[in-house]
Amino acid sequence: MSEPQPIRVAVVGAGHLGRHHVRLAATLPGWRCVGVVDTDAARREQVCREHGVRPLDALEEAIELAEAAVVATPTVHHREVAGAFLAAGRHVLVEKPIASSVEEARELTRLAAAHHAVLAVGHVEFFNPAVQAVLARRPQPRYLEAQRLSPFTRRSLDIDVVLDLMVHDIQLAQALNPSVPVQEVRAVGVPVLSGRVDLANVRLEFANGCVASLTASRVSSERIRKLRLFERDAYFSIDYTEQTVSAYRLSRGGAEPEIVPLDVPVERGEPLAAEHLAFQRACRGLDSPIVDGDAGTAALETAAEVMAAIASGRR
Repeated sequence: MSEPQPIRVAVVGAGHLGRHHVRLAATLPGWRCVGVVDTDAARREQVCREHGVRPLDALEEAIELAEAAVVATPTVHHREVAGAFLAAGRHVLVEKPIASSVEEARELTRLAAAHHAVLAVGHVEFFNPAVQAVLARRPQPRYLEAQRLSPFTRRSLDIDVVLDLMVHDIQLAQALNPSVPVQEVRAVGVPVLSGRVDLANVRLEFANGCVASLTASRVSSERIRKLRLFERDAYFSIDYTEQTVSAYRLSRGGAEPEIVPLDVPVERGEPLAAEHLAFQRACRGLDSPIVDGDAGTAALETAAEVMAAIASGRR
């Protein structure tokens, strides 16, 4: 059986994360990178030289050449750029959050459906091997808590910490409670070093009774990425950075209940590469566990509720 032809892919945005997308578009089997678009000509030329790909001057040229696109522009441009590709029937992987507003996110999902195009959203933590190892067990958490703490940088200050960092854990909390609506949101958040919220703590209650406590900070003295979830008879602790899972279960088989270790094997890998390969499979019409437009929109809707709760002081 012959190998399928590589998919022609373009990358729009060659900044901090975009350059990693360019690297993968240029090196992963299954892709043929047709070029890179970026409004910063010097940065575009440098990234293209590093990875041996073609710089493109205009979005229209990328749309003409490509079958699929990775959009890694600032969030404010997602609707315009991703929408142009979708309207032309091109598949799109757009970085998280899917758009600047819920309405813009819905517009993108409508465009994808109308033009029979794949719309995937770059919630890369979903593809962390440790997360996938736990999701494969189909857990039914009653309580989960996430910590996503980072030292301060000057990146992503156009959005607050909820859309910058916490949206990853919102999406994962929803993936752990598939098709279950969030029925209550309580939150507190404060600006510290920027004009937007830099530190937030959120309590989400799902309709099935699961409670999620999420903390995100971009003014921490250390970098922490952890998720803990509790089922009725089991506990899982995920270290996103180390890609490890510590797990225990309650054994009721003996004379007395006993807590015993639970083995959860994890095959380490690069989450962003896994995200690209999943998007590739979806572009080929194959079943693939992407974070689709609906899931990306649901995460943004809940993030918007969180920001509203912070603004109203609803704790």
